[in-house]
Amino acid sequence: MLSFLSRHIESIYKHQKKYIICAGMSLCLITGLLAAGCQTRGSADENVRFEKYTNELFCREAASNTVSLHYTLKNPEEYGITDNPETFGSFDISAESVKASSENMQQALLNFSYDDLDTQNKLTYDILNYRLKLMEKSADYILYEEPLGLVSGVQTQLPVVLSEYQFYDRQDVEDYLALLETTGDYFDSLIGFEQRKAQAGLFMADYMADGVIAQCQAFLDMGDSNYLYSTFADRIAKTEGLTETEKSDYIQDNALAVRDHILPAYEKLISAVEDLKGHGKNDKGLIYLPEGKEYYELVVKQSTGSDRSVREMQDMTRRQISDDLGAMEQVLGITTGEAQEAAASMGQENAELILSHLKGGIETAFPEPPETSLEVKYVPEEMEEHLSPAFYMIPAIDNTQDNVIYINRSHMGNDLTLFTTLAHEGYPGHLYQTVYYESTDPDPIRSIMDFGGYVEGWATYAEMGSYYLTPLSKEQATLLQKNSSIILGLYALADMGIHYEGWSRMDTVAFFSNYGITDAEAVEEIYELIIGSPGNYLKYYIGYVEFLELKKEWAEEKADKFSQKEFHRAVLETGPAPFEIVEDYMWTMTEQ
Repeated sequence: MLSFLSRHIESIYKHQKKYIICAGMSLCLITGLLAAGCQTRGSADENVRFEKYTNELFCREAASNTVSLHYTLKNPEEYGITDNPETFGSFDISAESVKASSENMQQALLNFSYDDLDTQNKLTYDILNYRLKLMEKSADYILYEEPLGLVSGVQTQLPVVLSEYQFYDRQDVEDYLALLETTGDYFDSLIGFEQRKAQAGLFMADYMADGVIAQCQAFLDMGDSNYLYSTFADRIAKTEGLTETEKSDYIQDNALAVRDHILPAYEKLISAVEDLKGHGKNDKGLIYLPEGKEYYELVVKQSTGSDRSVREMQDMTRRQISDDLGAMEQVLGITTGEAQEAAASMGQENAELILSHLKGGIETAFPEPPETSLEVKYVPEEMEEHLSPAFYMIPAIDNTQDNVIYINRSHMGNDLTLFTTLAHEGYPGHLYQTVYYESTDPDPIRSIMDFGGYVEGWATYAEMGSYYLTPLSKEQATLLQKNSSIILGLYALADMGIHYEGWSRMDTVAFFSNYGITDAEAVEEIYELIIGSPGNYLKYYIGYVEFLELKKEWAEEKADKFSQKEFHRAVLETGPAPFEIVEDYMWTMTEQ
C-alpha cells in the first residue's frame, strides 16, 4: 500500500483526529502483534523465528525516514537502529516496487508454520496476510493517491509535524536542523509526483488546486509570526545539556533554515500547482475516473477495515439512521432547540477539567487506564482556518507518558462541542485507546500499523457515549447524541453517493435538503471535502457502527453475563485491526 504518511494524518468535517507521525511517502510494511506475557502454545522455535521477522520489519519501517523514526521511538538505538541519514522520504515510488515488496513478504510468510504459532502471533500473521492482499491490489492505483488533500495534505500537516518534533538531547536538535535542509528535495519529489498524476490525467480539479495554493500562502503569510520559530525556541529552552549561547545559536540556525529551505519549498510548490492547473480531467467523484469505482471500493476497504461491500455499508448506514431517528422519537416533550439550549448552558469548563471529568466518568464501563501525562495545546490562530477542530499527537511507543491534544478554538462553538471533542481525542477516545493498548506491551510493529476504521471508529464510539457523561438529562443527551450520529451517517451516505453513485453537487444538495439541511453553501463545502478525501467519513461512521455491531454480538452471546467493561477490554486488547479479525480474536482476549 502506498501512503504519504506512515501513520496517516487524517481528519473529518467535525470532531476529527489526526495521526501526525511521518511526512514521507513509503511502502507500508504491514505486520502484526505479539503481546508479551500471552500464552505460549505452539512451537517455541517457530514463535521466536516469527517474532524476529516482525521485529526486522518494524525496524525497517520505523527507520524509513527521520520523522517516522523520531515520532515512533524516543530511543531508537535500543532497538538496534543507528546512523540513519536525515530525510523526509520520497514520493518517487512505482507499482512495480510495491508489488515486488508484497510478493517478497508473501513468500516470507509462507516460510512460517501457522499452526505452530501461538494466538498472538496468529493474530499478527492474519493481519499481515490481510494487508499484503490490499497492498498488492493498491499497487496499480498509486497515482490515484493525493498527498495534497485539502483535509490532510502535506502542505498543512508538515508544519505541525515539525513544530511537535521533540528535542530529547543535542543530537535531536542537530538531526532536526539537518532535516530542514532536505525540505527542498522532499517537495521536489512531491511536485514530481503531482506532475506524474497530471500526465496520467489524474491531477486534482482547479478548485482544489486553488485551495492548496491558499493553504500554502496562509503558511507563508505568517511571516515572522510563523510558529516554526516560536515552537523551536520553546523546545530549545527545555533541552538539557545546552548552554545559553548554544541555545541562541541553534535558534538562529533554525531561523535561517526556515528562511532558506522551508519557505522557498512552499513558494516552489505554489508555483508548481499553479502551473498544473487545468490538467485535472475530473471535478466530481472517483467513479468518473478510469477504474474509479473499483478504486473507491479499495479505498473504502482500506479506510474502514470492514469486509462489507459498499452496498452493504449503505444499507447498514440507513438502518442505523433509522434506529437513531426512532430513539429520538421516543424522547417525548423535548425539542432539539431545548436540548441545544441546555447544552449551551452546561457551564464554562476548561479542557483539563473536562478531561478529568471524562476520565472519572468512564471508570464503571471501561478498564482502568494507565497513568500518563497530557498537555492541551491550541492551534495557532493563523492556521485555525486550515487545521481540524482537534487532533491527538500519538506519542513514541517507548515514551507514552508524553501526550498532546491540540484544540482549534475557532471550531469550539459551545461547551458541549468541547466536551465531546475531548472525549473523542482523550478519554475514552484516542489517548485512552492508545495508551491502554501500549500498556499491553505489544510487539512494536503492531503499534505503527494504520487501521483507521478501528481507531477512528473507536474514537467516534467514545464521542457518542460521552453525551451521557454530561450534566444533561438522559433524554437531552439521547436527543443530541442521536442527532450527531445521524448527521455523521448522512455524511457517510454522501461520501458513497458522490464517489460510488456519481452524485453531482446538486444531487448532494438535494440529498441533504431531504433531511432538512438546506444551507447550500455548507453542503457545497462538505461536497468538496468529500471529493478531496474519499472514504474519510466512512472511517469514522462505519468504524463506529462496526463497534456497535460487535457489541450487539457480544451482548447476545454473553446474555445475562454481559459486561460493558469486559467487552471494551476485549476489543481494546485485540487492538487495531480489520473488524473481521477483531471479531475472531476478541473472544480469546478475556480468556488470557
